[in-house]
Amino acid sequence: MIDLPVVPAVTEVKRKPDWLRVKLPVGKEYAQVRSLVDTHKLHTICESGNCPNMGECWGAGTATFMILGNICTRSCSFCAVATGRPLAVDIDEPNRVANSVKLMGVKHCVITSVDRDDLKDGGSIIWAETLQAIRRESPITTLETLIPDFKGQWDNLYRVLEERPEVVSHNMETVKRLTKQVRIQAKYDRSLEALKRISDFGLRTKTGIMLGLGETQEDIFEAMDDLVANGVHILTLGQYLQPTRNHHPVVDWIHPDTFAMYKEVGLAKGLKYVESGPLVRSSYHAEKHLFPIEGIG
Repeated sequence: MIDLPVVPAVTEVKRKPDWLRVKLPVGKEYAQVRSLVDTHKLHTICESGNCPNMGECWGAGTATFMILGNICTRSCSFCAVATGRPLAVDIDEPNRVANSVKLMGVKHCVITSVDRDDLKDGGSIIWAETLQAIRRESPITTLETLIPDFKGQWDNLYRVLEERPEVVSHNMETVKRLTKQVRIQAKYDRSLEALKRISDFGLRTKTGIMLGLGETQEDIFEAMDDLVANGVHILTLGQYLQPTRNHHPVVDWIHPDTFAMYKEVGLAKGLKYVESGPLVRSSYHAEKHLFPIEGIG
């Protein structure tokens, strides 16, 4: 879930509510990271995605990097990342990302990527090499990987899992009923299988769902039941924001009280941790998701 500048929707939706407004990032820790990023021309998805939580996350020592280029082979209706034929893989990218993590003094590093369905390995080799490089340069940095579904080619998934990042995330993005229109080339059941395989591998398993796309309360409860049944430990819920007029419209603005209710329901259903709020994004408070879970190393 990547937050981008919002253009009013073509449908009749009220203006963005006050609870979605955020303060400008401040603080000594943020200023130090900001200076490093500018001086060394480092790239994070925090900036390019215009994330509203950038100051808070950088202050906590968390940053998110996107690998494998900025052109995706899929065309999800919620996402503003360019779709098309990606450039060739940059074999030096793992070293550059690791150097950025080291320079920024990142305590908890989140790695994500575009979908690379054009590659036989789905990009999993670069994924594994990036994790190895970060651990080599910053051995005390903990890692979260926000991975694609690798088109169900599970050998590619296991190549990443074998590096044993502290958290492995794969986003459902939306509920079952809306998957075909929101995630055109994805499959709800395939994403659930990816999450189950991650959990069965003995790793902290996490997913995220955007709200405001037209889902009902019953849709959300169904998704939560499916996640628990497939071994998911951590769920993030946040408000969807429309990147441009050409993307899926915002159908509803979800009130903070509703997000709070969903958190209570998710925990009661058996999820170990639910991060739920209008400004929540996949890596929001990511460093807090390292809590002990029975059976997870």
